[in-house]
Amino acid sequence: MNLAVIWLRRALLLMGLTVLLAACGNDGPTFQSLDITGNKAFAQNFSLQDPQGKTRTLADYKGKAVVMFFGYTHCPDVCPTTMAQLNQVMQKLGPDAQRVQVVFVTVDPQRDTPELMAQYAPAFNPTFVGLRPADDAALKAVTQSFRVVVNKVEGSTPTNYTIDHTAGIYVFDPSGQLRLFMRPDESVDAMAKDLHTLLS
Repeated sequence: MNLAVIWLRRALLLMGLTVLLAACGNDGPTFQSLDITGNKAFAQNFSLQDPQGKTRTLADYKGKAVVMFFGYTHCPDVCPTTMAQLNQVMQKLGPDAQRVQVVFVTVDPQRDTPELMAQYAPAFNPTFVGLRPADDAALKAVTQSFRVVVNKVEGSTPTNYTIDHTAGIYVFDPSGQLRLFMRPDESVDAMAKDLHTLLS
């Protein structure tokens, strides 16, 4: 079992305990995903570059639920599967999909150039946006602030490597508040239901 999986399990356990304690007497909406509303352990904003080099923050998507997924374009399995799943979620949402912005954040800016990012996310859905850290310092800042574990695994050549990383999905509500942590193994129906609830 790799470090990222171990860390993710521990983080989910701790978050689950926090949510259970905070839920006592709470009459708010019920979600199938992990409700992390009010949890300050994760960043409440981000500052990343779009493929045109413009800095984007949460404010750029005000009024929409932001679904944020960390990955990389050379990922052989989890990343493309999750992106395809998020496209299915958008189809399930119907008209509500117009009020959701999926953001793919690369953990591999060395290979994921602006040109590649401009193509990758929209290949799954034309509305999806790909964002990247401006440099290594920005990558470290955003992954640490969202508690995303990134572990580079060397390959047969300097450019032929893989990256073990936390594969969670962070969801902000239309007001910009961080609300949910979704796992990629959740069903499309469960994700769509939670987003409908968040938008209602």
